[in-house]
Amino acid sequence: MLKRFALFLFLSVFLSLSACKKDKKVIQQTEVSFKKEAELTIFKSADSTEVKLDIEIADTDFDIQTGLMYRNSMETNQGMLFIFDDERERYFYMKNTKIPLDLIFIDSNKKIVSFQKNAKPFNESSLPSNAPAQYVLEINASLVDTWGLSVGDSIRY
Repeated sequence: MLKRFALFLFLSVFLSLSACKKDKKVIQQTEVSFKKEAELTIFKSADSTEVKLDIEIADTDFDIQTGLMYRNSMETNQGMLFIFDDERERYFYMKNTKIPLDLIFIDSNKKIVSFQKNAKPFNESSLPSNAPAQYVLEINASLVDTWGLSVGDSIRY
């Protein structure tokens, strides 16, 4: 009787453990999709042309910390505008960001003060504004050069 009980106990434990191994949970990352929250215009001072974008706004702690992380792509006419309460030097990085970006740093008067171009995906190196900024606009990499943007250009949203 003791042998039967031991065999039953062994089989019960074995079957329980093997059943657990088959129930592996697969966690899939959900793509975050673009949600237009506003429109933004960049006014180029050199030739008075304008660039118009649909933007998402990052103005909460969560949105600012997450930014464009976990996105697979972004359209040419889209961007994310980070809005801060104060104007000071800003530091960004590309942790968990899958797409290369240009970062445009903008002061409290909504004038462009500096750029970080072609930020590499997943790179955790610091990307400083090198000047006080209250806003940061993230767009697809190389668009700063494609559009011919310059320090001193301005935005309105």
